[in-house]
Amino acid sequence: MAESLGILTLLPPVIAIILAILTRQVFISLLVGIFLGYVILAGGNPWLGFLETMQGLVDVFADAGNTRTIMFCALVGALIVFMQRSGGVAGFIELVERRLRKYEAQETGRGKVVVQLLAWLTGALIFVESSISVLTVGTLYRPIFDKLGLSREKLAYIADSSSAPSSILIPFNGWGAFIMTLLAAEGFVNPFATMIRALGYNFYALFALATVPVIILLKKDFGPMRKAAIRAESGRVLSEGSTPVVDTELTDISAKEGVPKRAANMIVPILIMVVFMPFMLAYTGWAGAREVLGADAGAGEMVFQAIGSGSGSTAVLVAVSLSILISMAYYKAQGIFGVRESVDLVLKGIAGLIPLALLMLLAFAIGALCKKLETGIYVADVAKGFVSPGLVPFLVFLVTCFIAFSTGTSWGTFAIMIPIAVPMARDLDANVLMAIAAVLGGGVFGDHCSPISDTTILSSMASATDHVDHVKTQLPYASIAGGLAAGLYLVLGLL
Repeated sequence: MAESLGILTLLPPVIAIILAILTRQVFISLLVGIFLGYVILAGGNPWLGFLETMQGLVDVFADAGNTRTIMFCALVGALIVFMQRSGGVAGFIELVERRLRKYEAQETGRGKVVVQLLAWLTGALIFVESSISVLTVGTLYRPIFDKLGLSREKLAYIADSSSAPSSILIPFNGWGAFIMTLLAAEGFVNPFATMIRALGYNFYALFALATVPVIILLKKDFGPMRKAAIRAESGRVLSEGSTPVVDTELTDISAKEGVPKRAANMIVPILIMVVFMPFMLAYTGWAGAREVLGADAGAGEMVFQAIGSGSGSTAVLVAVSLSILISMAYYKAQGIFGVRESVDLVLKGIAGLIPLALLMLLAFAIGALCKKLETGIYVADVAKGFVSPGLVPFLVFLVTCFIAFSTGTSWGTFAIMIPIAVPMARDLDANVLMAIAAVLGGGVFGDHCSPISDTTILSSMASATDHVDHVKTQLPYASIAGGLAAGLYLVLGLL
């Protein structure tokens, strides 16, 4: 496929990215890219391309993991509405404001610094799943950022930069399980040990995670982010002509009249969701762990292996569903909501996140299309002819960045590049661990910057900012970490 289509395999994702940036219409841009791709696959026939586009959207739901992820995204809206209507968000804001009052009284504005650092730390600590990390940070801190005059674009950057990097650096989650599967397929006897040894070379994830607190402490925003900061200080949460990914009129619900403002009404649902995530990872991966380790394995080793083998999409869907059900009972016990009112709030919350569910659908569809076009394989094959041993980590990183940026998926890029990078590094006698890390870091960087990435979309949604504004403001910051990582791969590779 790649040989017959050549450079045409790049057109759909590249045009979707360009249109998204130029028009700010992400839905239309993705649809145009998907349609163009299927027209190419249909030999230039627009009618067949249209029919295949419709089928491609339907086929997204043929993958149970995709369906569970889309359901999870919609159900999170119900949890958000619950926490707002129950007075939980208002209570949490009051709690944080009381703690930060002593900082805000100072001219240095240390309160703003503390809030941003707390948002970063929260995202980094929720390493069990990048989606939960992003959504938790956005839900918890957006009202506080608005109150303190901090830009939503900055919040989206913090959430995005602390989610995937921490998930891949602390791989006791679905990320680690997926990577271990790919490494095992390349013949590594102990894929877990290989993955852990490669983490030290994952320069982008390390730099991305470290750059956030440095920028916060320096208090020196630059580029589009500086403009967003000045605008937010004047009281305007969005730039002129911008539209948040989520309709905040549907998701920003005031506390029910007469209900005490308790921070626990927000913290409890979040904790339930976060706690059940690793539990469900272990539960869904238990059978696979027994096959790998055998019945005589120790309990600790079994749990560790099971978490790495579990289904991430099942875990997040079950976790958010249980959180909603337990929260309904929790609020009912307090006399806040009855059953009928709880159901109405669930439906209202889902309605508020329908745009996100649609964007996730389109993101999955264009990812599947790129796989059919063999976009990543084409780029990798072209680059392979120019690689020398010393340049393997550097060029692998660049190629992986481009593939992830064009396709909007880090996991899909891992699946494409690890089978190419590992044999290439072995054949050319290059550093295999550094090549693996270059794939992992490049995949996260490209996905981090791509406007068609589901994680980038989630960050915009969670922060209720315009998606294109998030991409524009984040790109210069992410490029610093990406540039440093590329430079290190070049220097270390040559040395």
